[in-house]
Amino acid sequence: MRLTKQTNYAIRMLMYCAANDGHLSRIPEIARAYGVSELFLFKILQPLNKAGLVETVRGRNGGVRLPRPAAEISLFDVVKVTEDSFAMAECFEAGEIDCPLVDSCGLNAALRKALNAFFEVLQQYSIDDLVKARPQINFLLGLDQLTHPKTAA
Repeated sequence: MRLTKQTNYAIRMLMYCAANDGHLSRIPEIARAYGVSELFLFKILQPLNKAGLVETVRGRNGGVRLPRPAAEISLFDVVKVTEDSFAMAECFEAGEIDCPLVDSCGLNAALRKALNAFFEVLQQYSIDDLVKARPQINFLLGLDQLTHPKTAA
């Protein structure tokens, strides 16, 4: 199984916001920190905002921030919002399947068990865990060089 770029950068965006705790994060700053286009991040921002994983503040001094502590946002929360499909094999997908064993195959059960184990592990890790694992994250993301306007609560 391979996660999409959208999921990868969604997690990175949330990590940036967590490391920048107490301040609004701006998409151009996040894009610059990760070397990715602003347009791509804006595209990712929409489902994250809709799912309540980020909140946006409009206006000249606007930006994005986490709506709750990073410790309360699991990797599973992000993955379920940003991934389109978890079909590990043809038999996971809805529709007509050509395999005569589809209803009695051990592969389907084994893959489903593996997928559930994957989800369980993702639920055990929060955005905060990822940020705390990198003591120099603020330096690496250039956050220590930013001057922040005051943010409204």
